[in-house]
Amino acid sequence: MYIKLIQPKMRKRPVDTRLKLHMAPPLGLLTIVSLLGKNNRISLENENIQSIDYADHPDIVGISVNVDTLPRAISIAEKFRERGIVVVAGGIHITTAYETIPKDAFDVLCIGAAEGTWPRIIEDFEKGALKTSYKCREDFKGKDIVSPAYDFLTKDKYLYCNVIHTSRGCPFRCDFCYNSADERMYVNRDIEAVLRDIKAVRSKHIMFIDDNLAGNPRWLREFLKRLIPLRVKWNAAVSLNALCDAGLLDLMKRSGCQGLFVGFESIRADSIAAVHKVQNDRSIYEKAVKMAHERGIMINASFVFGLDGDTPATFKATLDWTVKNRIETVTSHILTPYPGTELYNRFKKEGRILSDDLSKYNTAHVVFRPAQMSEKELYDGYLWIYKQVYSLKNIIKRMPKAKSQRIAYLLFNLFYRKYGRFTDLMCGIITYKNVGRIAEKMSRYL
Repeated sequence: MYIKLIQPKMRKRPVDTRLKLHMAPPLGLLTIVSLLGKNNRISLENENIQSIDYADHPDIVGISVNVDTLPRAISIAEKFRERGIVVVAGGIHITTAYETIPKDAFDVLCIGAAEGTWPRIIEDFEKGALKTSYKCREDFKGKDIVSPAYDFLTKDKYLYCNVIHTSRGCPFRCDFCYNSADERMYVNRDIEAVLRDIKAVRSKHIMFIDDNLAGNPRWLREFLKRLIPLRVKWNAAVSLNALCDAGLLDLMKRSGCQGLFVGFESIRADSIAAVHKVQNDRSIYEKAVKMAHERGIMINASFVFGLDGDTPATFKATLDWTVKNRIETVTSHILTPYPGTELYNRFKKEGRILSDDLSKYNTAHVVFRPAQMSEKELYDGYLWIYKQVYSLKNIIKRMPKAKSQRIAYLLFNLFYRKYGRFTDLMCGIITYKNVGRIAEKMSRYL
């Protein structure tokens, strides 16, 4: 059987360059390759880096769908379905908002983990008994997670192929996050399986792409102890509470942690409380930052603007806090009520949803009515804070005190954010893979 897997092209945000499109491969689709590749012919086309071949003749097409790529996914599916080819849609948006998907958009909806759905989809397809939807079984465990097919990649098209997941989901249920949806799970993989993946990517620098690497501190402690002998450098996303655990931070540093993506989301306590982000305590933000910095761990702070406690003054206050605390990198978002989340349900009930164009649901457009500012004030503030954080003046002000951190700091702030378009031109000359390797080698000096 010939199975074609497709990643629809994402819509760049105003602050992004093409580097974002080439950042890392789609691990979800590579997991399907691992599941089905032994007994089937498979192709994988990531529209972010290549065109889709509509002229071939697959038996079945699988499309991975995020909320903002749904309109594009429907358009892609239509072209194949016109020729009588079965199209299966899966991915995070299908899983968390399957009841909102147009009934005639796809032949099959894959709800939940690929490991718990795709084998049944193929079996029923071959029997001529295909159903319109498949849900992952409820007893799905971490041991059931399959390693992505890393050897299937066209590596020259990506900055980083050294991406690993140790878990699925997050134990917290923040209202604006997909993890507040009914169908989300949280499971940890077997440690041995993760260690095998680390060896399989053949890199001394690892990007863990979990929603929350520290979701299970007990599991993480055991994993970090096993990671120490591998002598790798790594980055990951963790919840704020992990930064206040001195013992855990010490283990992170010993095992090679360079930087942590942390969802601060807002410096306003009332904004945090309004979305039930219970793991964040505004009173410990500075302490958490200090504890990470004392161990030479850099912070990529995530902020979400437009929460109900936010006002136009929130942008300047956030910038001042960021500079004062020497936050190494900042990722900003406009609050986006993803369908299927608690936030979307509440805003819909309150009549605050302004747009049903899901291509705008990429955290860079205002698709709802803010509580204490206008839509224009929110959008302009979002653009303003990116410009200010990554101004040369504030890049200098935020420079890490530790000299050992400055190479990685400048690589991101200058060559990814400030002068990302120049870096993208260089990637076109010497390939994204080689630029990623250069950045990785330079960052090893940490």
